[in-house]
Amino acid sequence: MTTTYPRRFVPKNLDVADFTQLQPLYDQLIDRPIQSVDELEQWLADASELSSVVDEYGSRRYIDKSCHTEDPQIEKDYMRFIEQIDPKIKPLFFQLQRKLLDSPYVSKLSGERYRILERKWRADVELFREINIPLETQVIKLVTEYDKISGAMMVQFRGKEYTLQQLARFIEEPDRQVRQEAWETSAGRRLQDRGRIDELFDKLLPLRQEIASNSAMDNYRSYAWKAYKRFDYTPDDCLRFADAIEKACVPVVDELDRQRAVDLKLEKLRPWDLSVDPKNRPPLRPFADDQTDQFVQKVKTIFNRLSPQLADDFDVLRQRNNLDLQSRKGKQPGGYQCSLDEAREPFIFMNAAGLQRDVETLLHEGGHAFHCLAAREEPLVFLRSAPMEFCEVASMSMELLGSEHFDVFYQETDANRARRSMLEGIIRFFPWMATIDTFQHWIYTHPGHSDRQRTDQWLAILNRFSSKVDWSGYEAMRESQWQRQLHLFHAPFYYIEYGIAQLGALQLWIKSKEDPRRAISNYRAALRLGGTKTLPELFAAAGIRFDFSQRTLHPLMRALRDELAALPR
Repeated sequence: MTTTYPRRFVPKNLDVADFTQLQPLYDQLIDRPIQSVDELEQWLADASELSSVVDEYGSRRYIDKSCHTEDPQIEKDYMRFIEQIDPKIKPLFFQLQRKLLDSPYVSKLSGERYRILERKWRADVELFREINIPLETQVIKLVTEYDKISGAMMVQFRGKEYTLQQLARFIEEPDRQVRQEAWETSAGRRLQDRGRIDELFDKLLPLRQEIASNSAMDNYRSYAWKAYKRFDYTPDDCLRFADAIEKACVPVVDELDRQRAVDLKLEKLRPWDLSVDPKNRPPLRPFADDQTDQFVQKVKTIFNRLSPQLADDFDVLRQRNNLDLQSRKGKQPGGYQCSLDEAREPFIFMNAAGLQRDVETLLHEGGHAFHCLAAREEPLVFLRSAPMEFCEVASMSMELLGSEHFDVFYQETDANRARRSMLEGIIRFFPWMATIDTFQHWIYTHPGHSDRQRTDQWLAILNRFSSKVDWSGYEAMRESQWQRQLHLFHAPFYYIEYGIAQLGALQLWIKSKEDPRRAISNYRAALRLGGTKTLPELFAAAGIRFDFSQRTLHPLMRALRDELAALPR
């Protein structure tokens, strides 16, 4: 893919790190007279180009910071953007949004995509308060500190140093003593920073409440709902989804755990018994942790089987050096896909350590990358990104579709093991998602709560959705289990999307079993729409239904149980 997008408004030699070079461009757009629909469209194109340049610069600084949390110069460059550039841009961009909404020509712009943009920007304008800019900067600095704490979590295990992601390999070992020791080492290391992370979280909460209050919102949940442009569902819908999960999924997890205990010949499961193969076979090792190139090539083979075009798209990332996959010291935990908006290219970051979950993660982030590339021809950066609930359909569907081709990594027996593990993981995910989401609803509708109240509420919610694993002797680790969920720090309320999207992905996967070509065709057609349609319309374009009530969840759970029953144990 050789398409380039030359600049027409922004100077080629612009230094984004120098705000004195940026401000004149924003001022030009703010002051430019607009006297026709054509002039408004050109103004939008120029605003989009400028936003793309700035957004990509910020994204690259974030990527560098994620990859090298210990490099002081990289951190300095990132914080310079966060503290000195981004806060100054926000009020200028607000003026651009107001200029569009106040224009007499906005209603004459032709096409539904402009109505989508108008609705999104109106929500932003209604929330914006300049007084919130320094508060948002403080939030980002605290979140960056959380990343540094997490990135520094190294452990010594049996004479070698590991990241916690690398240590996870040992929690899959058939030798129960080894996996208990590895689990205790990992959990104990997290516990060392429990107090620091609690203190950090206690600083985040009042900042976010103040941001909400400044924007005339009664709490941060209401603020987040509007900021995330959640036009198609309510907080009560999410709580009802949690109720449905409690009824439809928790009993299935209990059933899976009972069978796991029988298979492992244990009276009760302990936390270190959940990742090992239930038949005590050696753990699945799809690739050696130092063979990333082989890993990438095999994932490309899966994409090629699904669609040669997907494989070609995946090659774009390799050709452009837009992959950083291997776990290492000083690297932020987790994984993500980041869109580089000016180049209109995706970047994938993850922490591969030779685990089966790494295969699923690269398939997942690959789905996001395909979304980025599919929508790249949308002229306006403001309309390239779909709502997150559909973005996650793109990624989760790719996990499920790709799971049909795990034989690329394994012989048939182990490929079936990997499929079973993934499908069971989906069932187990729903209660965890409901736990995190319900916890957030409580946190942000109970401002001023104490650490003890928060812990008690966490345990009450965890007990509601958890299976009957025995945590006795490790109560402190269970109490602080929420701290590992980075969404709680980075993006409050951004977790329900995974649950909604998983239902969409399961629907698409089931349809692919009936007609794989049509399913992939619908998938790609929906991705090309970017953010130019409403959330229900994007689901419909993919041939699936936007619904996360019991009427959708229950049949999908039955389908998963049937699929598991058909797989050899």
